[in-house]
Amino acid sequence: METIKIKYFTEEIDKLTYIDGKSDWIDLRASETVELKAGEFKLIPLGVAMELPAGYEAHVVPRSSTFKNYGVLQVNSCGIIDGSYCGDEDMWRMPVYATRDTVIQKNDRICQFRIVENQPKIEFQQVASLKNENRGGFGSTGKN
Repeated sequence: METIKIKYFTEEIDKLTYIDGKSDWIDLRASETVELKAGEFKLIPLGVAMELPAGYEAHVVPRSSTFKNYGVLQVNSCGIIDGSYCGDEDMWRMPVYATRDTVIQKNDRICQFRIVENQPKIEFQQVASLKNENRGGFGSTGKN
């Protein structure tokens, strides 16, 4: 089991917990109340800084209910927090764009994260042909 050192910036949000058996994602909460008008961008403070285990990064994404409940979109789609972002003032934040007027209350579960091993070192080898069948199109079906 890996250990993550965590610093909380407020005692007014619930502590992070791993909900065994439900998911390996961990919910993050707004650490202050944030009001947004439609079309506005803000960084939602999440009230935590962490020191990830060596060789890991965190992937931060919205919860499945975030858009329905708050009308916000995470502007970077998936936030990546690398292991070097681990200082005492490196509070995690969620960048959002509001599609409607909304209020996110302090302690609302707004996004979730999981840690993932860093990509191994790779080398690119340039070739004239990949010698594979052309599927055409795009996506998993290969159809236009």
